[in-house]
Amino acid sequence: MSTKVADQVLQRLREWGVEQVFGYPGDGINGLLAAWGRAEDRPRFIQSRHEEMSAFQAVGYAKFSGRLGVCAATSGPGAIHLLNGLYDAKLDHVPVLAIVGQTYRSAMGGSYQQEVDLHSLFKDVASDFVETVTVPEQLPNVLDRAIRTAYARRAPTAVIIPGDVQELDYSAPTHEFKMVPSSLDRSAWTTVPSQESLARAAEILNSGDKPAILIGQGAAGAQPEVERIAELLGAGVAKALLGKDALSDELPYVTGAIGLLGTRPSYELMRDCDTLLTIGSSFPYSQFLPDYGHARAVQIDIDPHMVGMRYPYEVNLVGDAKATLERLIPLLDTAERGREWYDTVCANVVHWQDVLERRAALSADPINPEYVARALSPLLPDNAIVTSDSGSTANWYARHLSMRPGMRSSLSGTLATMGCAVPYAIGAKFAHPDRPVIALVGDGAMQMNGLAEMITAAKYRDRWTDPRLVVGVWNNQDLNQVTWEMRAMEGAPSFLPSQELPDVPYAAFARSLGLTGVRVERPEDVEAGWRAGLAADGPAVIEFRTDPAVPPVPAHATWQQLEATASAVLKGDADRGSMIRQGLKAKVQEFLPGRDRSGESRAGSTRQKKHR
Repeated sequence: MSTKVADQVLQRLREWGVEQVFGYPGDGINGLLAAWGRAEDRPRFIQSRHEEMSAFQAVGYAKFSGRLGVCAATSGPGAIHLLNGLYDAKLDHVPVLAIVGQTYRSAMGGSYQQEVDLHSLFKDVASDFVETVTVPEQLPNVLDRAIRTAYARRAPTAVIIPGDVQELDYSAPTHEFKMVPSSLDRSAWTTVPSQESLARAAEILNSGDKPAILIGQGAAGAQPEVERIAELLGAGVAKALLGKDALSDELPYVTGAIGLLGTRPSYELMRDCDTLLTIGSSFPYSQFLPDYGHARAVQIDIDPHMVGMRYPYEVNLVGDAKATLERLIPLLDTAERGREWYDTVCANVVHWQDVLERRAALSADPINPEYVARALSPLLPDNAIVTSDSGSTANWYARHLSMRPGMRSSLSGTLATMGCAVPYAIGAKFAHPDRPVIALVGDGAMQMNGLAEMITAAKYRDRWTDPRLVVGVWNNQDLNQVTWEMRAMEGAPSFLPSQELPDVPYAAFARSLGLTGVRVERPEDVEAGWRAGLAADGPAVIEFRTDPAVPPVPAHATWQQLEATASAVLKGDADRGSMIRQGLKAKVQEFLPGRDRSGESRAGSTRQKKHR
């Protein structure tokens, strides 16, 4: 039997080391599906409930494996459905390849069924590389370039293959005019900045008395070097959300997340520092960085077109974080530095943790959503992978979950799209089938697509050597993040027709699939609920009935801002009384006596207290 173009596509993917493709079938890729049957499902075809979920699963796989994520979809509607996940890959700089079908060449331009101008459709999202294969000899070059570009640019790419081309006999490019041969190899490479620019950066960093470091996902491969430079400088280290797992939160000078979802010590670190080193982050909110002219700044980033943004950096070092720090550290002044700044940073971290503990202990109706996240943190296995959805759940993930060495985590950082946590978790399970994965999801995202993807989790549970995939659902019957944004930013009360959600039996749905499902309605049962999920012999849904009136108060919020928000919602918010009460209770915790620098409590343990 002759080798078809579709057979060669799968063969080439195998040669690139691709082990699974996340996809959904359709007649636009019938030739590929037939080839999968002939290839005995190698690479494995992982069937989602929706093409958007396939793209998210490919993103999750790529984020947690460091390897190429591949998704596949039919022409027309299937290709369109991929877009949100591919934009997530584009904005978070993740290598993903989309293989997409198209109508037969003979029908193109004829307004045929499901015919969409796929080049125009993918022109932006796959701007680094999108191409259509029209003859067999074109295939290896197009596919290889798409894969190499995805890796090199850390971006999504797209290969479009018309249905009739998939079924043609494959013939390799020949040694002739206008043929383009191709090869497989992709050597490892490292970028480093010039010695002169390193010297200028060292001069800036040596000049400061109050240094701060901001890290993102680009610092993930340089943990020892980041620790070393922080200790040499006596610096505090704040983390962009995509860099949450890039450094352990157990280090005393790690101040946690930065920005609207960030911590008070990170806000104070940026407000008061006189030098700033940014490593592998394009954190976009410059209002959370030092005031312009207040701090001298240096940036390290591997991508030349991402440097120099967000802040007036004096030196922009283009290079791999690890290799650049290895060359920068010997140039730093090793003389004994004063410890007052370092001690202040560490003390701020201790105080903030005390604040968070008290906030999590506040009473709510029925369960405080902050407590749900805080109770999980010490229960996480050392090799856990955590995914978070967008929405108010991301606040609790950012502030209350402490990353330890060996743990991984991520969310949709720049696109901040809803509905990614569960498909991310499925992608993570295929990247690391021997590790437990925990997804943190709001009820809005769970209704959007998480419920359907629990069917996918049930379908593939036997593929994973550690079958645990724990989905924690914050069920508050409210699209809570937007509700609070309306209150705080628009000065408007909650608009119930858009914000109110039906109460769905999430745990019962899981049980209907043969999975573990636990509904938690009392604060005293929260820890037991998490333990049940982590002890389950397969995927589990742990549903927590949480209070929508607990506000995600920004760490930098002032009393005046809280008063303004309260004044706005008094116009007619359905939950105005409990919202104001919970907001004031949360904010006042910052002003209560906390722990001293040794970590000893000055006001007695608050772990079991309920502040009313």
